[in-house]
Amino acid sequence: MRSGPVWPLQTPSPTPTPTETATAVATDVATDIGGLLPFAVPMWLANIGRSLVVVALAIVVSRILVRLLGRRVAQRFRRPSLTRTALRGIRVSVYVFALLTVLNIYGLRLTDIGLSVAIFSAVVGVVLAPIVGSIVSGVFLLADQPYEIGDMVELADRNQRGFVEDITLRHTKIFTLDNTFLVIPNGEIRQRDVVNFSAEDSRTRLTLDIVVTYESDIPAARKLIEDAAREVDNVIGGGPNIRVGAARYPAAPTVYINEFADHGVLLTLRYWVTEPYKLLTVRSRVQTNVWRRLEEADVEIAYPHSHLYFDETSGEMNVSLSGGNGIATRDAADPLDRDGPLDNDGSLSDG
Repeated sequence: MRSGPVWPLQTPSPTPTPTETATAVATDVATDIGGLLPFAVPMWLANIGRSLVVVALAIVVSRILVRLLGRRVAQRFRRPSLTRTALRGIRVSVYVFALLTVLNIYGLRLTDIGLSVAIFSAVVGVVLAPIVGSIVSGVFLLADQPYEIGDMVELADRNQRGFVEDITLRHTKIFTLDNTFLVIPNGEIRQRDVVNFSAEDSRTRLTLDIVVTYESDIPAARKLIEDAAREVDNVIGGGPNIRVGAARYPAAPTVYINEFADHGVLLTLRYWVTEPYKLLTVRSRVQTNVWRRLEEADVEIAYPHSHLYFDETSGEMNVSLSGGNGIATRDAADPLDRDGPLDNDGSLSDG
């Protein structure tokens, strides 16, 4: 029986992990660079060189990935906030991978790192709780979509308006109309009343109440007020009805008879403004136009005033002249109730 060639048994080498592969690449690069030097490189210096190479590669790779995947991510999500969050996630993933590689260069394994992180998290869990809460709130904020980057919002409790500049997992940055920044943690802003002026439609409706006297020409007053609002820039003068939910509202300025009040007829003007950040300016111009139009017409703006009227049913007050100060006084309960001249001391004379 002929025996064939005997091959020695070889155990298959384990497949290197991505971290070990990156470490090997960094080590080879550092070794090649060290081989060009005329002197021996200490181990600690070589480790620093490898770490710097890994960090540099991480920065370059993260930029390349963001540039290559940025357009696809934007087309996928179609929301600036989600796009920015996804690209930040790509960068963070590359940097975390680079950090693990650097730690592996210095001999730290993933199991040791996991144990250290678990102990560290248990120690500083109280400190990290608000940060973790903000991140969780940021996830819900991105999912609920109450506002988006570029929207004009108002913080109802502060009566402050601005544009959403950025939304991260930790905070929301608002660029106010006063040229200042507000950075609000997501856990806090989710508990506040936020008015969004430009979520779906930037057109905003304003209301103006005007009280005119009962003697005024009410139909003429309504026509003048509507024309006064229509003349102002950024006020929608007409067109198709504007839809708000299931309701439809006239696009042109409209005046309604709201109430027959004590001092006159309450007229309510409703009009739409095209730009939400010009609300105060447009409101002022509309009121100025309304005042000018009503002054030129036979329409009087009513205001609270009182008329005092006395007749025979109004009662009688008796007075007397006291001392020498010339002030006339008289107690209403005084039994003297007859006419007569007053003496210098303020008493009634018989003459």
